Amino acid sequence: MSVTSERPKNQNIIGLTTADYKGLPSTLCSGCGHDAITSQIVKAFFEMGVQPYQVVKMSGIGCSSKSTAYFMNASHGFNGVHGRMPAVATGAVLANRNLICIGVSGDGDTVSIGIGQFCHLLRRNVPMIYVIENNGVYGLTKGQFSATADRGSRLKTGVVNDLPPIDCCALAIEMGCSYVARSFAGDPKQVVALLQGAISHRGTALLDVISPCVTFNNHEGSTKSYKWAKEHEELLHEIDFIPYFEQVETVDYGEGEIKDIPMNDGSHLTLRKVDRDYDPMNKNGAIRLLQESRDAGQFLTGLIYVNPVSENFVDVLNVIEEPLCLLPQNQVRPGPEALKQVMRELM
Repeated sequence: MSVTSERPKNQNIIGLTTADYKGLPSTLCSGCGHDAITSQIVKAFFEMGVQPYQVVKMSGIGCSSKSTAYFMNASHGFNGVHGRMPAVATGAVLANRNLICIGVSGDGDTVSIGIGQFCHLLRRNVPMIYVIENNGVYGLTKGQFSATADRGSRLKTGVVNDLPPIDCCALAIEMGCSYVARSFAGDPKQVVALLQGAISHRGTALLDVISPCVTFNNHEGSTKSYKWAKEHEELLHEIDFIPYFEQVETVDYGEGEIKDIPMNDGSHLTLRKVDRDYDPMNKNGAIRLLQESRDAGQFLTGLIYVNPVSENFVDVLNVIEEPLCLLPQNQVRPGPEALKQVMRELM
């Protein structure tokens, strides 16, 4: 018997409703892909039964960084300086390791002005969910190409991009990120499953989500439009998620080859083979696949790489179980003798 069958349909495992996970009304353009992603964040956290007050929401600057206002009103939040969200998120996670941290950023905020901080977040494997709402343009400054725009793509003005793109997923894998996925704002089922896997992961979980900008980059010639993404999407696999409070044996896996990936909290990601043999736990294979898909002009979506047993930054630093922010001053502030000892050692 599944746990979910014993509770009202409009409530999750902790007795909350979807309304408890919503935020303010969106002020983004009607049809913006970012709002579609927000809806899936609400759904994922609701279905996982996460207490909103246990969540910290981080963002930088840009249209994408407004998204954190549109989900989980009861959660803590911080809107950082442009490109500096990773440093603030790292500090929050170290101060209170019991919080679930989700950062929402854009392609400009992440891999233009913020690429330095982004790389250090990845190599440290900071335990947080990092969602890139990737539309290939700078939406707040009238739609110039961003660093993720594909070579040969066109602006509405007819300008052609002649620079190669930065592949956020390939960069993440190279830098040591332990959960890397790509999806599309127009594929809600896949986005929810990948977000639920990210919630269950205990390291940096990067989701690079193509999120069309309906104002500046949803036209013929764009490779970040709804039409282009739907026509060029190549599924690595079909994804299902079984939360830790469901019995795995009660889930209908269906026909076809299945790969089961146990997550850190006891949940399971199940990957159904579509048309290719692929192991998302093979790091070299993941990098090779991304290169091959780029060369073929494919928009590849799914779980690209995962290492469920990688050591995250909090564990590397041997941070104690009790949140540092709750420790009394007499435990975190060295006394005069301790400081004198440090000074003697440095002489």
